[in-house]
Amino acid sequence: MTRDMIANTRVWLKHSQHPLAQFSFKQLKAIRQFNLPKIPLIFDLCYRLWVFASSVVTAVLRVLWWTPLFRGQTQGTSRRLYLYGGIPLLGEGLVMQIGDDCRISAHTTFSGRSEQGKPARLSIGNNVDIGWQCTIAVGTKVTIADNVRIAQGCFIAGYSGHPLQADLRAAGHAEPAHSRSSVVLERDVWLASKVSVLPGVTIGQGTVVATGSIVTRSLPDGVLAAGIPAKVIRKLEDSSNA
Repeated sequence: MTRDMIANTRVWLKHSQHPLAQFSFKQLKAIRQFNLPKIPLIFDLCYRLWVFASSVVTAVLRVLWWTPLFRGQTQGTSRRLYLYGGIPLLGEGLVMQIGDDCRISAHTTFSGRSEQGKPARLSIGNNVDIGWQCTIAVGTKVTIADNVRIAQGCFIAGYSGHPLQADLRAAGHAEPAHSRSSVVLERDVWLASKVSVLPGVTIGQGTVVATGSIVTRSLPDGVLAAGIPAKVIRKLEDSSNA
């Protein structure tokens, strides 16, 4: 039976007023919607066994496969690196250095723009968290210092990706070199969910950037910033004085 015949049969079953088509459609729909009787005790036990088995398989893959393969593509000690969910996407044209005790989601993309054969550089310090669906695009260099927290969906853009001129974009040209720049996240910075950081920005030590903000200019140490573009909302209190 060809694909067209299958498609025509589905249309006939779904839309025909013929008694055979209507009866067959109801029976097929009942089969598709069939469920086993709900037996809470048994189903709960099966679910717990499935969760346990999945956790064991995931742990084995993480220790024996994902982490060694990823560490082999990076520099630095990267001791006790914790990858969850698989292996992050690591593009070409990038040299990546990772410190110790970092946690990185597999749904993270690392990319870089090499210039005249010289790769871009990403430096990640110790005790850094990089959450789900983050993208770090390195123009010249991105530095992420110790204890930084980067929540889900954040975007660090060290380069624009395309030139402003439409004809150059259509021809597939890269952005001009002057649009690539470094980004620095100093110690203890926290980027909340879906924060974007643009080229040339330095975020000062201990600063927190609120959800959905776009950081277009550098921010000082120890402040709460928010908005598009991100602006300082207030100074953060030092917990040692609390």
